[in-house]
Amino acid sequence: MKIEKTKKTVPVLDEIPEQTIINSITAAVSEQRLPAGTKLGEQMLSDLFNCNRANVRRALSTLATMHVVQLQPNRGAFVSTPSPKEAGDVFEARRTIERTLARKVIKNARLQDIADMRATIAAEADARAQGDKPAELRLSRTFHMQLAMISGNTVLERFLSELTLRTTLIIGLYNKVGSSNCAEDEHLGMVNAIENRDEEGLLLLINQHLNHLESSLDFKCAAKPFFSLAEQLTIVPA
Repeated sequence: MKIEKTKKTVPVLDEIPEQTIINSITAAVSEQRLPAGTKLGEQMLSDLFNCNRANVRRALSTLATMHVVQLQPNRGAFVSTPSPKEAGDVFEARRTIERTLARKVIKNARLQDIADMRATIAAEADARAQGDKPAELRLSRTFHMQLAMISGNTVLERFLSELTLRTTLIIGLYNKVGSSNCAEDEHLGMVNAIENRDEEGLLLLINQHLNHLESSLDFKCAAKPFFSLAEQLTIVPA
C-alpha cells in the first residue's frame, strides 16, 4: 500500500466554521505538526478560516475542554503543554481504559475488523519506510481508535480519542525522536492475540506497549515549534 506524501491545501469550509477549526487543529496535533506551546491567535485563525472571531473563540473553548488547548487570561490560547505529572496521568488512564476495551474487543472482533487492523499496520509500516512522519503518527492513532470502535463502548472511545491526542503532544514534547514510537511488531502482536482470542496475552501486550511509549520520554528535552501557524494548519493528507 502506497502512502502519499502530505501536501499543502486550503481548508474547505464544508461544515460550520467551529468544527472546521476543531478538525484542523486536532489533525495537526495528531500528526505533530502543531507542537505544544504554539500560540493560536484569534485574528490569524479568523483570517485563515474566513470566519469571525466568535467562531474562533467557540472552537478554542471546545478544544480547551478536550485538553488540547490552554486558555490563558490576558495572553490568549496555546496548544497545551502537558507537564511530566500530566504525562504520567495520561498513560495511567490509557492503561486502564485500553485494558477495559481489550476485553470487549476479544469478544466483538470480526474477521473484517482484524483485516482492517492489519491493513492499518501495513500502511503505518509503509509510511515509516517512506519517512512520512505525519502519516505514520496518524495511522498509529487510527490503530488504537480501531480497537476502541470494535469494543462498542462509545463513552470510552471518546475518552481514548482525547487521550491519544494528548499522548501525541506528550511524545512530541518530551521524546527526542519525535515519532509515534509505536513499533510495528507490537501492533501486530496485539492483532494476533485478538485473532487467537487470547485475552490475557492482549492485556499483557497493551501494558507492555504503553510502558514502552512512556519509558521513551525524556522530561529534560522539549520540542520547538516549526513552520508558521498557517502552514501547520493547512498541511493535510492528500
